[in-house]
Amino acid sequence: MRLADVTPLNPWTTRAVRIDEVTREMDGVSTYQLRFIVPSSADEYHFSPGQFNMLYLPGVGESAVSMSGNPNGNDSWIHTVRVAGNVTRTLAGLDIGDTLGLRGPFGKGWPVSELKGCDVVIVAGGLGMAPLRPLIYELMARREEVGKIWLICGARSAEGLLYSKEWENWRRKGIDVQLTVDIPNTLWEGHIGVVTLLVDRIRLDRPKSTQLVCCGPEVMMRYTARSGMKLGIETNRIWLSLERNMQCAVGLCGHCQLGPEFICKDGPVIRYDRLQHFLSVEQL
Repeated sequence: MRLADVTPLNPWTTRAVRIDEVTREMDGVSTYQLRFIVPSSADEYHFSPGQFNMLYLPGVGESAVSMSGNPNGNDSWIHTVRVAGNVTRTLAGLDIGDTLGLRGPFGKGWPVSELKGCDVVIVAGGLGMAPLRPLIYELMARREEVGKIWLICGARSAEGLLYSKEWENWRRKGIDVQLTVDIPNTLWEGHIGVVTLLVDRIRLDRPKSTQLVCCGPEVMMRYTARSGMKLGIETNRIWLSLERNMQCAVGLCGHCQLGPEFICKDGPVIRYDRLQHFLSVEQL
């Protein structure tokens, strides 16, 4: 079954999931492997890279969290979560075997079909690597359908670079993995500085056939988009994944509105030419 053929689930249905595994990534950030308690729910559930779920804790609330696992898997659902509020703080206090609710998947993900035949620049800042990992899995599964792939990943420190155990496998699959940190420790031997410094150094063979996808802090994405444009990548080939206060996840409550866009249903992945004007307004 291809991802595009999947019929969406009822957006208001909350399904029970159990925590199967917890991996501590860094202080305040952990990756949760969830499994549906009712096996038939797993058979019905499919997501596209870049989509998100609403994780529900009874008596506490819901929080929007991007999927960070393999979209072609069907045995567990993976979310990398940073403690940032009541829901995520309560989740951090749970352990293997505990249960919670899951509603989704929601939103529009990365433009997998539009990447076919293109070179791809992937730029991640900090926890922005989590929504991009499913895209990396998908591109590795379709490796012959795309050209060159660069992955530029930055964080404040080396401890903030996610999924380090997978980097070598990604390199073996032909992905040019480049890493940078703002504040190096004594063991760091890689690049130092913001991700845009590495984006600026890329030499594109065919900029008109290159797509750039980016997720991270909003200011970082604005500057990354500008760097992509300097390389000759057109604004309709630059894609950003935005984070806003998503509460209903279906565009009814209006909390996540940015200009004419509702990030929960029109995004979270949106083309830069649709965002450029609004992202230029600080604190919008």
